[in-house]
Amino acid sequence: MMKKLFSKMLPKSLWVYHANVGACNGCDIEVIDVLTPYYDAERFGIKLVGSPRHADVLLVCGPVTMQVLPYFKRLCEAVPDPKLVFAIGSCACGGGIWFDTYSVIGGVDKVIPVDFYIPGCPPRPEAILHGVAVALGLAPKKIAPIDASDGFDTLHYSE
Repeated sequence: MMKKLFSKMLPKSLWVYHANVGACNGCDIEVIDVLTPYYDAERFGIKLVGSPRHADVLLVCGPVTMQVLPYFKRLCEAVPDPKLVFAIGSCACGGGIWFDTYSVIGGVDKVIPVDFYIPGCPPRPEAILHGVAVALGLAPKKIAPIDASDGFDTLHYSE
């Protein structure tokens, strides 16, 4: 179902714009690594663009800081709809270790709606590629939801 939705919404290759909103650059290095020929993200039709006005996808790294907030809002408005937003790394997903500091607002979802979360500090390039492939419907989800009555000591993998 997701594959049909994305093929209808974004019929051609995905053009991504990478934004750092307060990260330590660990996640940025891994995102750039995904775009190199070694991991070859272009085989999935993923291409890095230099302008948010040309992007279909926004890859956001780092916790949103108060200093960057107005610029980040302007950046999000510049990306045309329909757009996908990926939070890359623990800081973008929930603020990371900075979640309650004075100059940090928190994760990206405190400012704009996030479509997909790729956790890790920093997430490995394989995890980023897998997250994008799951989002596009090219790969199945690996972990099924956990039922609270089963206990939290085991993971339930889907086939």
